[in-house]
Amino acid sequence: MALAPKFAGHKLSAGGAADTKHTLEVYLDYVCPFSAKMFKTLYATLPPKLTSSTAPYSRNLQLIFRQQIQPWHPSSTLTHEAALAVLKISPQHFWPFSAALFQRQTEFFDVNVVNERRNETYARLAKIAGEVGVDEGKVMGLLRISEKPGGGGELNAGNAVTGDVKQIVKAARVVGVHVSPTVFFDGIEEKSISSSFTAEQWEEWLKKNVV
Repeated sequence: MALAPKFAGHKLSAGGAADTKHTLEVYLDYVCPFSAKMFKTLYATLPPKLTSSTAPYSRNLQLIFRQQIQPWHPSSTLTHEAALAVLKISPQHFWPFSAALFQRQTEFFDVNVVNERRNETYARLAKIAGEVGVDEGKVMGLLRISEKPGGGGELNAGNAVTGDVKQIVKAARVVGVHVSPTVFFDGIEEKSISSSFTAEQWEEWLKKNVV
């Protein structure tokens, strides 16, 4: 499935090579333990093989992070909003921010957010963005929900990334993705890939499928 230009930061490839033969799409949720497990191994394994012109798969594979909001985790939406804010402000920091967020995902599990106001959760997320080099104030500016009605008395206007949230949710629904992690290879769901894949298993799968 195509990637809208404003979401280009979701992609890892050698210089955004237009002629890449294969596409691996991973649908991940920041507050899903299985997503974290997959991301940590994948992020340690694939980028060195993709992101330079001399890397093994640089002309044959691109990796796309598809943000998968799972509503049974109430803070899922908030964490993904933060990632979209980072993507809007500084696309090159999307992957480092994602790595930091997965590393600290338990801080946004139910028990750790249940008594927190929404803007307070956003503030903690913006701080993580600041720690990886993104302007914390700008991130918070995109996330903050006003406590006052908007123009015309609007009470449910969302924030500056609500429109992007709608787009990523629609994109997942179009291809029928319901849970994370889900992996697509060249547009078809790849059920052989598990969140428990080791670096060695990833390498074996890549050698077999990326030609």
